[in-house]
Amino acid sequence: MRLRFLNGGIAALSLCAVLATPAFAQAVKYQTPPAPIPQILDAPPTPQVSLSRDKRTLAIYGREGLPSIAAMSAPMLRLGGHRINPRTNGQAEGRMNWLNALSFEDIETGKTRTVDLPAGARFTQARWSPDGKTLAFAMEAPNGLELWVADAATAKARRVFGARLNATFGSAFEWLPDSSGVLAYATVESRGPAPVENPTPEGPLVQESLGKSGAVRTFEDLLTSPYDDQLFAYYFSGQLVRVGLDGAARNVGTPGLIEDYSVSPDGRWVLVSRLKPPFSHLVPSYRFPTEIAVMDFDGHEARRLADRPAAESMSSAFDAVVTGPRDAEWRSDTPATLVWAEAQDGGEPGHKVAIHDRVLMQDAPFTAAPRTLIDLPERFSGITWGRGDFALVTARWWKTRHERRIAVNPDRPGDNRVLLERNYQDQFADPGRPMLEANASGHAVMQFTRDAKSVFLSGPGASPTGEHPNLARMNLADGKVTVVWKGPDAWYDLPVALLDPDGKRLLTRNESAAEAPNYFVQQVGGKARQITAFKDPAPQFAGVTKQLVAYQRADGVQLSGTLYLPAGYDAKRDGPLPLLMWAYPTEFTDAKVAGQVVDKTANRFTRPTGISPLFLLTQGYAVLDGPSMPIIGANGAEPNDTYVQQLVADAQAAVDKVVAMGVTDRDHIAVGGHSYGAFMTANLLAHSELFRAGIARSGAYNRTLTPFGFQAEQRTYWQATDVYTQMSPFTFAPQVKAPILLIHGGADDNDGTFPIQSERFYAALKGNGATVRYVVLPNEAHGYRGRESTFQTQWEMVNWLDRWVKHAPARAAKGQ
Repeated sequence: MRLRFLNGGIAALSLCAVLATPAFAQAVKYQTPPAPIPQILDAPPTPQVSLSRDKRTLAIYGREGLPSIAAMSAPMLRLGGHRINPRTNGQAEGRMNWLNALSFEDIETGKTRTVDLPAGARFTQARWSPDGKTLAFAMEAPNGLELWVADAATAKARRVFGARLNATFGSAFEWLPDSSGVLAYATVESRGPAPVENPTPEGPLVQESLGKSGAVRTFEDLLTSPYDDQLFAYYFSGQLVRVGLDGAARNVGTPGLIEDYSVSPDGRWVLVSRLKPPFSHLVPSYRFPTEIAVMDFDGHEARRLADRPAAESMSSAFDAVVTGPRDAEWRSDTPATLVWAEAQDGGEPGHKVAIHDRVLMQDAPFTAAPRTLIDLPERFSGITWGRGDFALVTARWWKTRHERRIAVNPDRPGDNRVLLERNYQDQFADPGRPMLEANASGHAVMQFTRDAKSVFLSGPGASPTGEHPNLARMNLADGKVTVVWKGPDAWYDLPVALLDPDGKRLLTRNESAAEAPNYFVQQVGGKARQITAFKDPAPQFAGVTKQLVAYQRADGVQLSGTLYLPAGYDAKRDGPLPLLMWAYPTEFTDAKVAGQVVDKTANRFTRPTGISPLFLLTQGYAVLDGPSMPIIGANGAEPNDTYVQQLVADAQAAVDKVVAMGVTDRDHIAVGGHSYGAFMTANLLAHSELFRAGIARSGAYNRTLTPFGFQAEQRTYWQATDVYTQMSPFTFAPQVKAPILLIHGGADDNDGTFPIQSERFYAALKGNGATVRYVVLPNEAHGYRGRESTFQTQWEMVNWLDRWVKHAPARAAKGQ
């Protein structure tokens, strides 16, 4: 009885402290987590690399570490589903992965030359020219983004275009096929100052719907006012400019809201997608009114492919698409052939038709009638180009998770063969994807064997014994796949590129449990030569052990997870540890596929970064990372109809397993997750007594706030009211008895996880007497990037688990 009173007293004292303070009592100073977490987080990140298109030179990029909260707090505009930095006319700081150093390494000799960049240089979008001689990149300047190029032979870099690059839509430039320069998207030279908001409104903001269905999901960062419309038009408008390597610049076409553009392989045409008013306040910019057209470099329009209104009434079903031409692209292996898809079901997957999508082609000068490449019984998912008689079309259907890979003959449409059918969640049935190489125009095409009868594949190599990437050949006639090379089982050797036509030499990225990832030139059937020497960024983590643990759910579904144990831990000597189970549920349509057990970590080099829960291993915790949490809807059933029951069964099986292993006990286990994993955490605390505490980061807890679908749920709230209600932990707030830590980015940008989700859940928990802490990280999005925010997150997790799990007394037996 005394133990029960002690637990109740601790909870009561904590609750009194919560009730005695307002929801946001005060802004506290950022905290620093215990060593060695800060030292690991502050270590220089491992460099990135990219291979030149002639396969002779490796560009090696230095990377910036965690940005400061000051950088994360720079002015940002949220417009049309985008977040931009008005100073640079590029992506917001929180979405940038800045590079800060550059060197070139000759693949054959190993000679490395460092490129002399300005002090404090930060650049992005580094891209090789088709001939492999020049690297172009966008360099940050005080008032924008400049275009720079670096010569691979001399390792000299220079600016070729001033601070006018416009990266608001993403890509700021692409290379011309002849490597003479780039086609850049630039700000309009005469645009003047940014619009200034009139503080006095001219009238109310009004939206109306005149009887048309408009079921849209909970999109973030939408336009909300006429002033937002003005800002969007100002910052996102641009002018295509042809920029030579000598710096000569010439405008191409007229200015506009050019969201996407690409140059034909022969360099004569430009495919352009333009947005136009009226702008929607219900959907992101990619669903605004859109024109898709082809023009020449003099700006003359040769073909208007699409002119569609805003897609506000499109179904919220996952396979719903816009009507008319979409997914337009150039065929990679011909001079100028336009390719696109068109829905044959009105864009509505619920319509029962034999053909859901049609893929069409049209050659320049785009005057002849389009011809059909293939009709598909499912949704067009993409095409990989090869040569005149062979390309690979992928079609998928969300409801069934079914995938087809179909061989087509682009030069003689109608000659189609299905090479593969599978459930696309089936890891064991995935033979891999074709190895690609750049052709003379720089466009990606499949790499064929010298006898032209097969194409090379890079396979994931998933099996019950682990993941062992491989190089394989796929026979074009029957789709049969033959593995020709894979690394030793103890290594994860990933094929990156073929270095010769025969597939005898390849560039690989090799790592093992003990060796940091590095790049090698691999002789098939021979030795590998290491060409980079990247070091372990976190040697403090070297003694941590990991193992795959496999177990069964009560209904027989196979489950697994990776168990991490602290360095030096001995179960017999040290006894049970406090343990955090960190998970993320996944929906399946097949129990066998859901139950596939693959050890994905045994031959991988594991080092935590950012807000990873694995840092807890340095503080005396065990971590069960990624335990299977399948939610299965077999034979057409909806997975979420039994979400809570399956979720609790998944967790029960995981808890039983780690307790049986002796690495923990039932009184010292916590559960946590991020996003949908946070939703899972709250549900497990509401519907089970398996855990002493929980950590829920950036989650959604009230599904009535996401009424037109969420995660893998396609039904609306009104079609599945009971499901939405039963899945919402907000509904069951009074049942949450274990302490729960809520963390949320104050500027969350993920659809459905508005910060109000955590705010209202905190209020519900507090009002029902729960033990809860709610932390809002200023200026952070769905994933937290700022150095101070990352430190705070790690401090919060350690502190919370130390307080409620590590030092928690045993729970009183029921009935005492």
